[in-house]
Amino acid sequence: MRFKPLLPPRSTLIALTLLAMLALPPMATVAAADVPAAAAPIAAARPPIADFFSNPEFSGALLSPSGKYLAVRMGKKDHRDMLAVITLSDNSVKAVGNFSDADIGSFDWVNDERLVFTATDRTVGQGDARYAPGLYAVNRDGSKFIQLASRAGQPFITAGGATAIHSRELLPWNTYLLGQRTKQDSEFVYVVKPAIQRPGQIDYIELERLNTLTGRYTAFRRPGDSMSWLLDKDGEPRLTATVEKGIKTIYYRDPAKEQEWRKLVSFNNYTGGKGAFRPLAFGPDGTLYVTSNAGQDKTAVYTFDFAANKISDQPVIVLDGYDFTGNLIFGDNKLLGVRRLTDAWDTTWLDAGMKAMQAQIDEMLPNTINLLSLPTRPESPWVLVESYSDLFPPRAMLYNSDTKKLNLIGSTHPQIDPARMAQQTLVHYKARDGLVIPAWLTMPRGANKNLPLVVLVHGGPYVRGGSWGWDADAQFLASRGYAVLEPEYRGSTGFGRKLFRAGWKQWGLKMQDDIADGARWAIAQGTADAKRICIAGASYGGYATLMGLVNDPDLYKCGIDWAGVTDINLLYDGQWNYTSDLDDAWKQYGMPTLVGDQVKDAEQLKATSPLLQASRIRQPLLLAYGGADMRVPLPHGTKFYKAVKEGNPNVEWIEYEEEGHGWALPKNRIDFWGRVEKFLDKNIGQAAAP
Repeated sequence: MRFKPLLPPRSTLIALTLLAMLALPPMATVAAADVPAAAAPIAAARPPIADFFSNPEFSGALLSPSGKYLAVRMGKKDHRDMLAVITLSDNSVKAVGNFSDADIGSFDWVNDERLVFTATDRTVGQGDARYAPGLYAVNRDGSKFIQLASRAGQPFITAGGATAIHSRELLPWNTYLLGQRTKQDSEFVYVVKPAIQRPGQIDYIELERLNTLTGRYTAFRRPGDSMSWLLDKDGEPRLTATVEKGIKTIYYRDPAKEQEWRKLVSFNNYTGGKGAFRPLAFGPDGTLYVTSNAGQDKTAVYTFDFAANKISDQPVIVLDGYDFTGNLIFGDNKLLGVRRLTDAWDTTWLDAGMKAMQAQIDEMLPNTINLLSLPTRPESPWVLVESYSDLFPPRAMLYNSDTKKLNLIGSTHPQIDPARMAQQTLVHYKARDGLVIPAWLTMPRGANKNLPLVVLVHGGPYVRGGSWGWDADAQFLASRGYAVLEPEYRGSTGFGRKLFRAGWKQWGLKMQDDIADGARWAIAQGTADAKRICIAGASYGGYATLMGLVNDPDLYKCGIDWAGVTDINLLYDGQWNYTSDLDDAWKQYGMPTLVGDQVKDAEQLKATSPLLQASRIRQPLLLAYGGADMRVPLPHGTKFYKAVKEGNPNVEWIEYEEEGHGWALPKNRIDFWGRVEKFLDKNIGQAAAP
């Protein structure tokens, strides 16, 4: 993002002071004029690959419960990510986490004086990762630093060389932040301790209340093999869900009977069933809000009636055309608004004051969606704003409700010029059996007809693939002149149960047809050149790439598969010398219904195995796998490569030895997408143009 060099007001000194600590360039005040319109001349040179795939320079900011302080995580190339606290009244900045052997991982406020955070190492891939994240706490002035959980026996080394070693026993390495906020009015937080037999295999999840000053903790009683927990408005554990033999049971702890867990409902953990719901949040009055299909196609928000032991008859929040995904925003002991995902993330405010504030900020930032985050107990005029669009990578700002001014804190990818990015649109087309398929279409600037097309298939597959906003993969491809189509094929979630349910046991079959029908739709629209279409994807998307080349050889001219499944039976059976992190319960109770049963569907699994159909693939193919991948272990790639290259000389193989299920290191992301660029150019790009 490029801003005009305006004279910064006093509050902008927040960013200037913080960035001086990191030797980063200064940032300016944000005004409406600073945001360029969609149209702008484009330089001939393509944006560098590193602009898209380097680690974010800015990756997080959180207001303290009062809103008087701001915790910020920032980094730079060849610098460790650091954690700093800004006192917003005088713009003073204090580095509270700046370590020589690790980056700051997740972080949150314990209360207005204290923070808790974890460590991570962004310089290594999965195969070279040696330590758990640990857990640490510190006051906002840098005092009372303490290590709370082990980092697999390694001390946490500060920049000054001191070690966080204490005479007391640390919590074990498998201790993690719960990820839900307590009331933030004491020194306590809740942490979880998964009972891990091996990677991906969790027997249950222990909940513990931890004192961040002393390190002392108490375990919380559970009714069985709990796998998730939900805190109420006071930060007290109120719900837990257990899973046994594929059946999920939700229990409730009544405030009037603190020692008792009451069963609310049981249902299939993978396919749902009568009475199934997902807990969402407790309101200030103790109302439990849940999401459920309740016999309808789309998931909506309901309240739960504890007396009748069932969800309400009528939903309280319904999204037109989408399952509900999002959260409820509470404040002043009432529901202020709803953060929800339709085509994009946005907010509907119920509170008149927040509506007015949103309108003011939207007027200042007219070309982006602007998400407002409030302090838990506001005592200051500051509101955190995340701003984004399909052209703008996310930026974080502070809005002062007294002065009505915005100030930039940081951007994930400040080097990206929105004037050179491509617009993304949600489109719909009909599959051959009439089912309507949503898809994301990203078009290169200045061109909209007869383009080379990359059909980019999301992984999962039983997830939502994407949403409207800036995406590095699609934007990079569009910057190279390719139209990008990302189908939400059957089996995808977020668009109703009919679409999701239609994808059960359809790997390589109707799910594959949906993807091909999307490419043919793009041809019929005049968007795509029928002779220049490539299919690409990772994980399940890699599987779909290979099956696309098998099923539709006349449609796809080439394929790119990274970390892709090459045989469903390999997911079940694994490889004796490689560890898989697929959960045993998923393989026993989920996969037979959603993917295919090894016995009942044996012939189907053979017919839809890219490994067994490898000899049919004659198109140019790029394969990339991680040597430390535990989700799709390396033999998926090596076995397939050996099989396909016997009859296909146009196969390129890449192995990133230290990587897992995806590329964690910028050097590997940049290398991979550089290879993709050359591969596409040769097969459907300018070098292949007639």
